[in-house]
Amino acid sequence: MKIALAQINPTVGDFQRNTEKICAFIDRAKNQDADLVVFPELAVTGYPPKDFLDIPAFIDENLRHLEKITRCVSGISAIVGFIDRNKRPQGKLVHNAAAFIQNQKVVSVHHKSLLPTYDVFDECRYFEPAHAISPVKFMDSALGISICEDIWNDEEFWARPLYEVDPIEHLISHGANVMINISSSPFAVGKHEKIRLRMLIHDAVKYKVPFIYVNQVGGNDDLVFDGNSMVINAEGRLVAQAAAFEEDLVFVDLENQPVQIHPRFHSPVEAIHRALLVGLRDYVRKCGFRKVVIGLSGGIDSAVTAALAVQSLGNNNVVGVLMPSQFSSQGSIDDAVKLAKNLEIAHKVIPIKEVFDAYQRTLKFEFNGRPFDITEENLQARIRGNILMALSNKYGYLVLTTGNKSELSVGYCTLYGDMSGGLALISDVPKTMVYELARYINREREIIPQSSIDKPPSAELKPDQFDQDTLPPYDILDGILKAYVEDAKGIDEIIHMGYEEKVVREIIRKVNRNEYKRQQAAPGIKVTSKAFGSGRRMPIAHNFMCE
Repeated sequence: MKIALAQINPTVGDFQRNTEKICAFIDRAKNQDADLVVFPELAVTGYPPKDFLDIPAFIDENLRHLEKITRCVSGISAIVGFIDRNKRPQGKLVHNAAAFIQNQKVVSVHHKSLLPTYDVFDECRYFEPAHAISPVKFMDSALGISICEDIWNDEEFWARPLYEVDPIEHLISHGANVMINISSSPFAVGKHEKIRLRMLIHDAVKYKVPFIYVNQVGGNDDLVFDGNSMVINAEGRLVAQAAAFEEDLVFVDLENQPVQIHPRFHSPVEAIHRALLVGLRDYVRKCGFRKVVIGLSGGIDSAVTAALAVQSLGNNNVVGVLMPSQFSSQGSIDDAVKLAKNLEIAHKVIPIKEVFDAYQRTLKFEFNGRPFDITEENLQARIRGNILMALSNKYGYLVLTTGNKSELSVGYCTLYGDMSGGLALISDVPKTMVYELARYINREREIIPQSSIDKPPSAELKPDQFDQDTLPPYDILDGILKAYVEDAKGIDEIIHMGYEEKVVREIIRKVNRNEYKRQQAAPGIKVTSKAFGSGRRMPIAHNFMCE
């Protein structure tokens, strides 16, 4: 049996293009004499469709295009992810489903059993779980068709399984001897190597059957899907693997397996770099933009953001804007200009001193001699944010904000100021990883000025200002933030990791009190196991400190 793994990048709701892509991949697989071609979860609609699932017309359109795809399946069989209606008189209206298609007919439909409702997933909100599952005969095999989460519940692999049933065990007990899983499993650094691959190898060895895993690729909103579709044989060897972060069509013959293919793993910084490029490219393209605009401060965050934008979109589609004030150092201005020249991007210089002075004159009576403080600092950030949004409105640019995860965590950012924009590209990247990204970007030549990397970080909103005036060193801050935000550890646990109690309590207090800012932030690209946004839902009004 020759199987093709069709790792595609669909767009949510773009039924026509998704269908054309699926049919094109079917033809390519057929031309390579494949017997079966397998597509990702919800390939027809794109994943995740979210509340479009509540709109009957969306479901109807999905079913109409499944019919078109079915007519493309001749001389080959296909497994395609789609949305099926729940035909029972009770329960949710739809199922997350896979259609098994042969000879221009849907031979069987397989519903997802396990519906994740954690992190970025909310499938119980929409889908009815499978009421029955069984293998389907194909050639000389019995295919056990499952969907994404269905493979994530083996009681031997997981210390605490989330569900009472194991669909894989059920399919095996009913005679399945080839397991096929269609997925839309988003990227997080380390997830593929440390979890997915190990889990599939474990299951293949446990049940002594091959596992075919087909994952979506590309970006949709805040999620990036890394692909890495693969085949594990019955001995637990990786015998085929698709590319990471790009569309691919991979073939495997289960009766005549090739020599083991070495996995193309990436270092954490390289994987994050690739994920951010794909996430930005697809966010811009799928949202209908062509160009982005970025405020260039001369610091490392805006430099990394601009460099990523050029690598993702091309230098002709990136505009940099310098907005110096009386507090901007000449070194920072020089670094911003040098970055723009290194990247070969158009850049503008729009000083903000006159606008800032006008604000101060306007508010002079109201402030009544009060001293310069964070109010005036935030005014500068908001002036810059307004300028960037004005350029966005006038020219149709997408504004990329440049704040990192460390700053967003503790509220070291200004609402309606440096937080203004359409995409917060590095908002899930800790500051320490921003430095690693800068060095990775500079691995062959200096793109980001070395002085932007070496100098102490500063917002430059008042004289002699540095980040470490109000924050601990970033290696300490990021360690505490990972423990609290990503690993859900309490104060005592974090203190026992070796951090000073006063610092831990202050950081957690800042994280908790700044939820209101994050809920008004632009969406960001998820690259860690727990990003702010849809995957971390915290109340704004509360009085809890996790001891």
